[in-house]
Amino acid sequence: MSRGQTPDPDGFDSVLALVNDASARRVREKPAAPYDQEADGRTGDVRRAAEDPRVTRPAEPRPGTVGGPPEPDGGLPEQDGAPAADAAPSRTEWPAEYGPEPPGPAHASPGGTRGTRPRRSSEAPGSAATSSDDAAEVRTPADAAGSATARATPTDAGAAAHGQRGARPTGRAATGWPEAVRVAGRAGQAVRERTSGVRPALELPLAEALGLVLARPLAALTDLPPFDTSAMDGWAVAGPGPWRVREEGVLAGQSGAALADGEAVPIATGARVPRDVTAVIRSEHGRLDAHGGLQPQREVVHGQDIRPRAQECRTGDTLLPAGSAVTPAVLGLAAAAGYDTLAVHARPTVDLFVLGDELLTSGLPQDGLIRDALGPMLPHWLRETGAEVRTVERLGDRPDALARALAASEADLVVTTGGTAAGPVDFVHPTLARLGAELLVDGVAVRPGHPMLLARTAPGQHLVGLPGNPLAAVCGLLTLAVPLLRGLAGAPLRERPAAGRTPGGSARPDVYETRRVQLSTGPLAATAPPGPEATTLAPTAVLDAPVPGHPSDTRLVPVRVDAGRARPLSFSGPAMLRGVAAADALVVVEPGGAHAGDQAELLALPWTGGGGGFT
Repeated sequence: MSRGQTPDPDGFDSVLALVNDASARRVREKPAAPYDQEADGRTGDVRRAAEDPRVTRPAEPRPGTVGGPPEPDGGLPEQDGAPAADAAPSRTEWPAEYGPEPPGPAHASPGGTRGTRPRRSSEAPGSAATSSDDAAEVRTPADAAGSATARATPTDAGAAAHGQRGARPTGRAATGWPEAVRVAGRAGQAVRERTSGVRPALELPLAEALGLVLARPLAALTDLPPFDTSAMDGWAVAGPGPWRVREEGVLAGQSGAALADGEAVPIATGARVPRDVTAVIRSEHGRLDAHGGLQPQREVVHGQDIRPRAQECRTGDTLLPAGSAVTPAVLGLAAAAGYDTLAVHARPTVDLFVLGDELLTSGLPQDGLIRDALGPMLPHWLRETGAEVRTVERLGDRPDALARALAASEADLVVTTGGTAAGPVDFVHPTLARLGAELLVDGVAVRPGHPMLLARTAPGQHLVGLPGNPLAAVCGLLTLAVPLLRGLAGAPLRERPAAGRTPGGSARPDVYETRRVQLSTGPLAATAPPGPEATTLAPTAVLDAPVPGHPSDTRLVPVRVDAGRARPLSFSGPAMLRGVAAADALVVVEPGGAHAGDQAELLALPWTGGGGGFT
């Protein structure tokens, strides 16, 4: 599949063969959907649901599918040389530009197949909304005063009995969280480097460049300040005092006449200092006597309160390197340095496809239908990160619709929600396999969110598959989508702090920065405003209290930073948003938990101003 190729609708019919068995089981084992059938005692309610525009409904049955008419010609045969529906394409080599190939699932399963990944022993077969993407849900200190409890997990035997097509083979470990973040960042950076010649920088007015990334270094076009200026309101004086004060003053934007020794002139902050001025006396440090003369109240030092020309920079000095995020402060610096426009990288483009037939777009949950939390949340989150969201489309549980949407997408990044586990309607893996996508990260050892994936779907295009549970999806966004978008945007890769109880150690390449904070237990008002240190970036976060962890996986826990302390928040289960809605960041807890004195990493949220976007 290549970007821009016109999709052949009939070419995707065989995608449905990958889920027909599971779909047939659903038809035999479940009643019809609530909007298709009456319910005892609730006839009118369920019939009205059939006409409810808030319900995401599957498409009409297509020929050759369960519940639809047969194909007129008996079905489409496989094309010569094409793999069978339940055979995946052969493995391709790991892209060298992404760095060393990570251990674990990568992009091929044993035997050379691609497009599937192992199911971890803790994963339960189920849909995106009910999959056990946090089978070891751990209570934070705020929940249990430092105690950690884990939920029981289904056995491998029970999971293996599920046996649907598209399930991930067992026996392979998920990619470690630090490695997954690194691979995602390198993938975006590789696309940016390969396409720099065909994606020229944009020259945008200052007002339109906010939130983008500099494509070229910001070099000063003038000296700053461009001439000697007064740092204070007061008097500009020449020679030793006392001084005769001229009646006319020097305001900002004016040029006063040169002063003779013994003369003074009122001057405003920022005004150009007249020639031969010795110093500026602040208004509160001088007084006028009865004869109109200026008397100093303290010693006058030559050059005091004068900003000399080029004090900040000289013409041609590099103010910021390429790859710097354009913040409001950068806009001000660029304007002061003489810029009307800035050369910036275009925003990475994103298409968002929301999967799931059980999702409502308004109203209260009803009869097994739930509200879609990700559709309203993710587009704005992605925009806050710095991306341009072009499409938000609800596809339901229709693999053919996903295949067509992927074939038609021209976005730099496709984000899907749900369908990444091993449930009966989790069809993202088989759809990617059928389309020849290359899995770069397939399952991450992180809680919540381990069924996430990263795939290369076409040259210059990637897909991030997020779990369906809301907080798990947030963790997938921060783990895979944000690093990839940073690379695409031209933002430099960052280094993670080394884990350990003492400062120092080997830094690991990554795309995140951290804040130096202290973790503590105790009550926290969710409405408390963040403290002044909430936006102070530092290499490490020092913990002053233990944080429970998962035995083998990284944990991402919502925290609130207040007055230099980061406190874990309650309601941090994979399906919960209450904790992250009150959070400033997510703290990275290494496997086994964190001890007092350990270094920890904070993943800042974009709206906190702590580096959650391209800053």
